[in-house]
Amino acid sequence: MVKQDKRQIEMNDLADRQTLFGLFGAGGFGREVMCLANGANDMNAVFVDDEPQQDKLNGQTVLSEADFWAASAMQKRFNVTIADPTIRKRIAEDALLREAVPHELCAQTATLLDGHEIAEGAVLCHNSIVGTNAKIGRFFHLNMNAYVAHDCIIGNYVTVSPAVCCCGRVTVGDLVFIGAGAVIRNGTASKPLTVGEGAVIGMGAVVTSDVPPYTTVFGNPAAPVTRA
Repeated sequence: MVKQDKRQIEMNDLADRQTLFGLFGAGGFGREVMCLANGANDMNAVFVDDEPQQDKLNGQTVLSEADFWAASAMQKRFNVTIADPTIRKRIAEDALLREAVPHELCAQTATLLDGHEIAEGAVLCHNSIVGTNAKIGRFFHLNMNAYVAHDCIIGNYVTVSPAVCCCGRVTVGDLVFIGAGAVIRNGTASKPLTVGEGAVIGMGAVVTSDVPPYTTVFGNPAAPVTRA
């Protein structure tokens, strides 16, 4: 009973500010980028997890999805730090149906060059770079030390892991996952290199040619993974 009372007091405290921000995903990536939300003085930030294992994580309140949606607030903002693009899409679409507002997380050390376009819900980590005239879709993850170069066109719900180099004039479809340290060769104005929807590029892969949709590639040069 004491624990329940304490939890109710905490829920009431969360409602004191007009805006409640929920970071969906309390895993490693979520813990690394929560600091980007804590700089906003106008909102109270919490982790949101489908099955919370603890009430606090690195000093931040952890709420279940049900508690987050039940909490009283003038406005709810959110972002999703789950790397799997399909899961991220499902959570984001549900939150949008509930009229929550996407909240971009952008590190002060991220570099955004001229003419770029980034849709709602991006997470741009420390030392990441978005090149000139790059066009990027919704709920994009650009992890630490990763680079998306000039004239790239990136779809929705794309994950770019740490230290990725996506060179210029590359077109990436929706729901693509690019593993840490991968390099994608540049395309040209007349023939951009294309990574198809739902593709997975393995860690350290060197992509020198188009990747078909829903194909996993790995190695140098990157080739489709075959099963024995």
